[in-house]
Amino acid sequence: MSRIGKKPVAVPAGVEANLDGNHITVKGPKGALSMTTVDDVVVTLADNVFTVRPVGETKRARSMWSMQRTLISNLVEGVTQGYTKTLLLVGVGYRASVQGKQVKLQLGFSHDVIYKIPDGIDIKCPDQTTVIISGIDKQQVGQVAAEIREWRKPEPYKGKGVKYSDEYVFRKEGKKK
Repeated sequence: MSRIGKKPVAVPAGVEANLDGNHITVKGPKGALSMTTVDDVVVTLADNVFTVRPVGETKRARSMWSMQRTLISNLVEGVTQGYTKTLLLVGVGYRASVQGKQVKLQLGFSHDVIYKIPDGIDIKCPDQTTVIISGIDKQQVGQVAAEIREWRKPEPYKGKGVKYSDEYVFRKEGKKK
């Protein structure tokens, strides 16, 4: 039995949830999200509570059980609170600024990196070395953060690069004489 899959997902007040077969739509104060569940699980909505059960005892059904429950929970949390990721730019001359619908990054290349902000994502730069990415879709927020980080990953010797705010960069010792 799955510990996570057994937990019901409560729909808070102010959030409207609809279940049509295996298609789920959730509308809240921040926006609307929808998803389609796999055929290996059965989702029920009663008294503003989602419950997820596997169809059979197959390995796929048991593994999809917890994942589908977590995805539904992410929908509900996204339309109520939203998600944020914070990136830090570490290095001399590394800067970021938002210009309209794009982010201009100076990451030590001979040119500036221009990243177009996708729909549904809000990016702010409170200072030149901090980028805050927010949105209602957890997967999309994480993907945008990963794409920006991909331009210059943190290196282990000086720690320069684009890193998550909660990321620890394991530092190596340099060459000895």
